[in-house]
Amino acid sequence: MIQTAHWQLKGQVGLTTGDAETIDDKRIDLLEQIDRTGAIGQAAKAAGMSYRAAWNTVDTLRNLAGTPLVTTQSGGRNGGGTQLTPAGRRLVDTHRLVQEHQRRFLIQLQTRLDHPDTLTLIRRLAMKTSARNQFFGTVTRIQTGAVNAEVEIALNTHDHLVAMITMESLAELRLALGSEVWALVKAPSVLITADDPGIKLSARNRLCGTVSRITLGSVHADVVIDLPGGAIISAIITLDSLDGLALTPGSRACAVFKAGSVILGVNA
Repeated sequence: MIQTAHWQLKGQVGLTTGDAETIDDKRIDLLEQIDRTGAIGQAAKAAGMSYRAAWNTVDTLRNLAGTPLVTTQSGGRNGGGTQLTPAGRRLVDTHRLVQEHQRRFLIQLQTRLDHPDTLTLIRRLAMKTSARNQFFGTVTRIQTGAVNAEVEIALNTHDHLVAMITMESLAELRLALGSEVWALVKAPSVLITADDPGIKLSARNRLCGTVSRITLGSVHADVVIDLPGGAIISAIITLDSLDGLALTPGSRACAVFKAGSVILGVNA
């Protein structure tokens, strides 16, 4: 923040995917704490996050980056075993370098301001949502109907999903082939099934992969599935369902959700 006697010029920089701000200081701070402590529990505490929020952040960054930014293994310093991958360390270094250049830019800009009216402040709106699953992809197919449209989105070369939205929303979002979109799916809307190709379901989305993490609650469990293309999807299921499916880390499983459960968004 650069300040004058009458007003102040503020600026915040973030690395982006497409045109959307996705990686802020708090997320980078978590990665730095993981690098420093070698344990995600200690890193979460140092970054002012809960253990679960820290894992959620790591999962979100992995989906946005398209590659793992941290790696875990048994043992490790401080009882942990979580460390940055080379991609994660490059991300941290790049973010800090961008911040330094942005700080210098603000200093130079501030010296050129004679009056507040000479500067038009353009603010980008970073999307914040409660949806556990946040994906960024490209529209590959649009099938229109009288009322609704079916939109297929490629998350990467392996994983894709389908959203059902109204024709009004299709027009308002100005979606076309090649459009970059956010796809949001709440974890309670995701069902878990066995990875059995013989199972037939009416739900349009069925993403299969390997269970990487299970977090137990008093009634429900948060099940995270690693998908073949590098994305991650989370589901909230009951403990009874968890026992019935006999899920453990390493199990094969599929995340199932209806096309109508997918919310689409674009950058304004």
